[in-house]
Amino acid sequence: MKKIEAIIRKSKFSEVRDALHAVEVNFFSYWDVTGVGNEKEGHVYRTISYSTTDIQRRCVSIVVSDEFEERTIEAILKAAYTGNVGDGKIFVSDVQETYRIRTSEKGSPAIN
Repeated sequence: MKKIEAIIRKSKFSEVRDALHAVEVNFFSYWDVTGVGNEKEGHVYRTISYSTTDIQRRCVSIVVSDEFEERTIEAILKAAYTGNVGDGKIFVSDVQETYRIRTSEKGSPAIN
């Protein structure tokens, strides 16, 4: 099993959610996060200067069985892409075990 965490633009969240549902990833958690990126200069929009040192993003956390890893990553990569600096990051880590509290199932059946 894998834990996939993606930090994406808030504006791309709906597209990422829909892409995950399309590849049968129907359960995940998400929350708003603030991070610091590589860009040091602010942006000017309509004569107003905006700081880009603190970046508002959304973090999506998903645990999937090994056979869902690639399709989950591909769905996020395609849906979150704008081609601009700040599209986000995806982190993948191993999950040793998963338990479903209601039934005491463990392993892959507990996440499906």
